[in-house]
Amino acid sequence: MLTKVQVVTVGHAIVDVLAPSPDDLVERFGLEKGTMTLVDDSRAHDIYAALGPATEVSGGSAANTAACLASLGTRVAFVGKVAADGLGTVFTHDIRASGVSFEVEPSPDGPGTGRALIMVTPDAEKTMCTNLGVGAYLSAGDIDAAVVAGADVVYLEGYLCGKPESASAVAAAVSAARDSETLVAFSASDPAWVDMFTAELRALLDDVDILFANEEEAHRLAGTTDLDRAVEILHGTCPVVAVTLGARGSIVLDRRLGETTMISVPAHPVTQVVDTTGAGDSFAAGFLHGLVNGMGPDRAARLGALAASEVVSHLGARPVASLSERARSAGLL
Repeated sequence: MLTKVQVVTVGHAIVDVLAPSPDDLVERFGLEKGTMTLVDDSRAHDIYAALGPATEVSGGSAANTAACLASLGTRVAFVGKVAADGLGTVFTHDIRASGVSFEVEPSPDGPGTGRALIMVTPDAEKTMCTNLGVGAYLSAGDIDAAVVAGADVVYLEGYLCGKPESASAVAAAVSAARDSETLVAFSASDPAWVDMFTAELRALLDDVDILFANEEEAHRLAGTTDLDRAVEILHGTCPVVAVTLGARGSIVLDRRLGETTMISVPAHPVTQVVDTTGAGDSFAAGFLHGLVNGMGPDRAARLGALAASEVVSHLGARPVASLSERARSAGLL
């Protein structure tokens, strides 16, 4: 792993299987549209068999953020776990080819590499059924404390929190950051996940410097349906809170300089929304790139909106065009 990176992202190594799907397929399996559900091997097999033609791409929330950060020019490392199998080989190749440092050794035993079956309905919403595989067993031993301590930010995906198998990895990453000047960034990841592990996620917020959430996640984390109140509650714990609002853009509260600044940033224009998979991951990447390069919250949020606009314009959660080139064209870099 690189000895000096700007951002370390920590999360599940997943290979996404994306398939355009009708709404009734989501209903047939009793799934809540637009959320993520953990599934075992048997259920994953049944859902996969029901999907139409699919596209397989490397994914995982924090890994997607890492790929977007690299596309913006950030020095970034990803920490996640794969198996010594075909999907593990694919994931490792893809994450490294995107410019991300990934040095965790594949696991020779146990479950296979994680996979997410993603139904993309005609409205571009995604419904995910995820089998975490060996990625669920990321542990403290996989965290290089020196790399975390040398970074500006360590970014944790919410999917790591609440599961006892990965609790030690989260604790090790936070501890390494707290023993240094590394900021802790955290993504709530998914409304249904927040519902399942509300207490665990709220407890972690005491150690979070930068919180990313969409509107529904913010409501559920704060325990209120009033957005202004939710942001106020979350900002009482986290110095920086960035809430994405879909087509309505985002709002950011930042009190790192001692005086709270609240900004509202519109969504970046996009000709057609094809797939919202990775929209929040890419927004976080743009925002973090801005932060580690000295940008203020307004410009950082605009960079996040630009990154999200590129990702939602095609199938798959990682950029297919250079985000740095797009950002330079837009006058943001």
